[in-house]
Amino acid sequence: MDPVRSAGASADGRRLPLKTMAAAPSGIRGWHSIFFEPFAVLLRHRRMLFRTSLADVRARIAASALGWIWIGLYPLLFLGAYALVYLYVFQVRFPAYGGRDYVVLIFCGLVPFLWFSESLAVGTGSVVANGNLIKNTLFPIELVPAKSVLAAQATFAVGIVMVVGALAATGKLSAWVTLLPLLWFFQFLLTVGVVWATSSLCVFVRDLQQIIGVCLLLLMMVSPIAFPAEAVPENLRGWMGLNPLYYLITCYQDVLINGRQPANLLPLGIISFAAFFVGHAIFSRLKGVFADYV
Repeated sequence: MDPVRSAGASADGRRLPLKTMAAAPSGIRGWHSIFFEPFAVLLRHRRMLFRTSLADVRARIAASALGWIWIGLYPLLFLGAYALVYLYVFQVRFPAYGGRDYVVLIFCGLVPFLWFSESLAVGTGSVVANGNLIKNTLFPIELVPAKSVLAAQATFAVGIVMVVGALAATGKLSAWVTLLPLLWFFQFLLTVGVVWATSSLCVFVRDLQQIIGVCLLLLMMVSPIAFPAEAVPENLRGWMGLNPLYYLITCYQDVLINGRQPANLLPLGIISFAAFFVGHAIFSRLKGVFADYV
């Protein structure tokens, strides 16, 4: 059968709307679809994506006894635990950072990590949990993992406001803070790409959710959250480069607490775009058989 159906018929003989025909994947994907389709699907449904993400945040808040307070309390509890362990138990000290600056350094790395970890933890199982949307033409299934990423950034937004406010109050806020929107964009691309990949693979390997939980715990320990990248021995820095969060966290630390141009901005951008395109390619390749496994 000719893969191009001029009559607009599907494989089972049903006629497809022109819009569906245009969006249907062809046998041979060109460069245009590889690089523009991931952005197109998000921009085309941006209003729906925003509304459903906001509804997810409100539903989560409504189910919590503390309500909106929990969004700000959540990162502060993590920060308190880190500060207690590293400052008072291990008594970690770095010459470039006093006690207060060290706490801010931890927060600069912890806030983006919490967004990434929550997105991955929730988003990995999102396709399986929303199997009823797999054949829904009004709400493309690609939006489900992306919705998890957007909803998870509520904690990130509150945390960043806290960090910027603390730096402004102490007079240590630099002009490099204007790069925060760019860092947010790179992190969004990186996280959505990873979640697209893991959520599609989770359809076939349900244990992936448990594996992701273990991986996130390991990433928390090896990522430069509670220590500056300069403290890593030279013979281990090459290994640190294998962790994409290394580039992400050091960029946030540079523009916030260090007040300088982020040294890893270019590698972060390359990794983020690569993860976004590869994640979407994996998702697009596998979504055709989701219905057989969910």
